[in-house]
Formats: sequence, C-alpha cells, structure tokens
Amino acid sequence: MTARVRRVVTTRAGGRSTGSYSSFNLSAGVGDDPGAVTANRARLARELGAPVVFLEQVHGTTVAVVDAPPRPGEPDRPATDAVVTALPGVAVAVLSADCVPVLLADPGAGVVGAAHAGRVGAAAGVVPAVVRAMTDLGARVGAIEVLLGPAICGGCYEVPAPMRAQVDARLPGSAVRTRRGTPGLDLRAGLYHQLTGLGVARIGGDPRCTFEDRDLYSHRRQPGTGRLAAVTWLDPS
Repeated sequence: MTARVRRVVTTRAGGRSTGSYSSFNLSAGVGDDPGAVTANRARLARELGAPVVFLEQVHGTTVAVVDAPPRPGEPDRPATDAVVTALPGVAVAVLSADCVPVLLADPGAGVVGAAHAGRVGAAAGVVPAVVRAMTDLGARVGAIEVLLGPAICGGCYEVPAPMRAQVDARLPGSAVRTRRGTPGLDLRAGLYHQLTGLGVARIGGDPRCTFEDRDLYSHRRQPGTGRLAAVTWLDPS
C-alpha cells in the first residue's frame, strides 16, 4: 500500500516573532525570543496536525532516525542536519534561510527524510547520507521522490573563485556565474546532479530564490534573520 506523503514549506508570515525575525521564525538558535519560537512551532504543529521533530543544524552529515513521536518540550536533535522516519503522523523538519532544504520520500516503502544542505553540508555529502539512511529503513533509491526547496539561486549566490572550485570539486554542477558575471554557486543544480548520479529519478524544485523573495528568510540579504521550515510526514490515515 502506498503511503500518502505530505510536504509543507513555510514563509515569514503568520507568527509572533518581531524585528528582524518577523514573524514566523521557527529556529531556536538564532537569538529570537524563545517564547515566540515556541508559539510559532506550536502553531505549525497544530496546523499540520502532527508533532514536528526539529534539528540543531551544524552543516554536517549526521542523520537522525525518528522511531517515536517527540516528547512535549523535547530539545532539537543535537548536531544533526538530516532526519528520516517510517513513523506515520510524525513530521520531520529542516530549517533554512538560503541553504537548500531537501525533502525526500519513498511512498511505497513508507519512508520520508529531510536534509539541510548548505554549501558546507552539501559538499560534505549530507544528501547521500540521508538517502543511505532511508534505504536502511526499506526505501528503494529508484522510488525516492525529492523536492529541492527554496534557496538562494545561482544568479545571486556570489562566492570567491577558490571556494566555487572547492565546492564544485565535491558537488559537480554547482559552479556558475552570477548575474554580475562573478563566480557563484547553484547548490540546487549540484544537488540535482548528485541525486541523479545516485539513481534518484523523481526530482522537483521550488524555484523561489530566498535572496530575491522577501516573503522568505535570507541570511545573506538580512544577517541575523529567522529561518523557514521545510516539513514532510506520512499521513497516518
């Protein structure tokens, strides 16, 4: 039986955060008022109808396996940038504000995953790591569906030339030139190339650029801002 997979990407609108975090910041690690973050997360879980597992993201490749619903007030999973679960009715989330949120699912196997793929983590291999973790739970690579969420686009993501070369060596296809003609990175393009190399054939993308779209958070546009969430879960019904 094929599971019904749900996916949601939040925007800045509809929360209690103020100032540079306005208003639906979902990160507990950017200096926002903890009470506002708690209220925002509670609203997200309420609107989704599912508890949400959050991660303490550190631009690494560690993958957490969720095999039980989160406890009330449970802290973010420490030093973790990806998460997988086969548990219906429990949502897993990654946070971003220019990095690429990656949502994955094998509906036939009933396995979902999420990865936070910024420049460092994408080059280090966080996405292959989460694919391996999903297959350990019974997913088949050829059946995995992927959504590459909103992120800073290659036209806006300017980096030094040596950095571009270093990332492209580990994430081929990511090196581009920006609209200004300067060295840049398109992480979604590199991740698409990486995923197809792994055997993943069903890859979709949210085309929004976080730097350009002011409905989304962008750390490059506004340092010290909040984080949006990309969330996925298996419908228990």
